Amino acid sequence: MRKFTLILLLSVFSFQLMAFEPEVDTSWKSKYETSFGLSQTTFTNWSAGGENAFSLNAMLNIYKNYAKGKVSWDNYLGLAYGLSYMQESDPQWRKINDKINLVTKGGIYAWKNWDYAGLFEFRSQFDKGYNYPDPDYISKFLAPGYFQLSIGLNYKPVDYFSVFISPIGARLTVVNDSSLTNTLDEKGWILTDKSSYIILDKLKKNTRKVKDIFERIYTGVQTSCDNIYFLKNYKYVSEGLISGYSEELKKEVIV
Repeated sequence: MRKFTLILLLSVFSFQLMAFEPEVDTSWKSKYETSFGLSQTTFTNWSAGGENAFSLNAMLNIYKNYAKGKVSWDNYLGLAYGLSYMQESDPQWRKINDKINLVTKGGIYAWKNWDYAGLFEFRSQFDKGYNYPDPDYISKFLAPGYFQLSIGLNYKPVDYFSVFISPIGARLTVVNDSSLTNTLDEKGWILTDKSSYIILDKLKKNTRKVKDIFERIYTGVQTSCDNIYFLKNYKYVSEGLISGYSEELKKEVIV
């Protein structure tokens, strides 16, 4: 009887394009990079293990730079998105790449190879992100979104290399989805500053008080060092006191 030891089919298609836009105004220089890739992998009787998969990937980079006199302005926009389909273990589309990145940096000549400069950066994503195989999303567009503003010096000895030094900067993180900042479930309470304010505001709007629901509240275990006793056949002795039989102490106690 014949045995087929391995049949491996791997097909990859990739397309990449780079273009330089001719400029009428020589103060501007532009560059465009884009790529689109398809790949499919199939394993049959492969003893080392593996899984059939199909993936898509797309990328776009845009550079627009301005330089005239003592003024320079560099801009970059990077976009990327990719999906993969695992055909056996979890047959569904999964995101493998997702990026939105915008960077703009302006400068004014200071001295040889140095500019006074300011930088602004924005980063986020297009689509919802998941911690697979959990069906609940953990991120999406502007959840989070990162904004950064910095001021400093830019060192650029040659056209293709620069170093930005910033002693002053500010960063803002935006989460434009309250469901991602409020997590109240059996795993525990995870509260950010924003979610704490939301919960406290809801408590303020609720007119019912604890005393309206319970006649009395007993404070039990305060720390892990406190002993716990279970009482049988307890009865009220007086206001605020009860008596009962403790199996641990083997006697009647009053608490």
